[in-house]
Amino acid sequence: MSELLIGATIVVAGVLVGVEFCVAVLVNPIADRLPSGGGLTFRSSAGRLLGTVMPPWYIATVVLAVVSTVLLRSSSAGVLSGVAAALFVATIVLAVTVLVPINNRVKAWSEGDHPPDWRRQVQRWDRWHLLRVLLCTAGLILLVTAALTAP
Repeated sequence: MSELLIGATIVVAGVLVGVEFCVAVLVNPIADRLPSGGGLTFRSSAGRLLGTVMPPWYIATVVLAVVSTVLLRSSSAGVLSGVAAALFVATIVLAVTVLVPINNRVKAWSEGDHPPDWRRQVQRWDRWHLLRVLLCTAGLILLVTAALTAP
């Protein structure tokens, strides 16, 4: 049973990392090259959709990482899983304190109604999002390492 839960943790965290990586490296850079405000429209729409989907996904990842930590607590793999859980918690703190406030502004914008510095604001979001991707990736690597070294 513990192998199944640890495997589920890796899958949930892995898909989360994949989605966030694609947003950072593929989706937003492509959207920013769309002509005449298309990138702004895309980011606004994506902000509304992902702003709904991602919070439960992050919470599920943290919960599963904590469960994995409890299951592995009697070994060094438990420490690795615990650090991974802490990194995923840090991504939530980063999101709530920095990314969500920016995203809340972006999702209210339209092609005809946006501040003149909208590009600077979304670039700031992109930089912070890249940090989140790095933290999530480190958490995933630790989870996989924990699973591979578990007794």
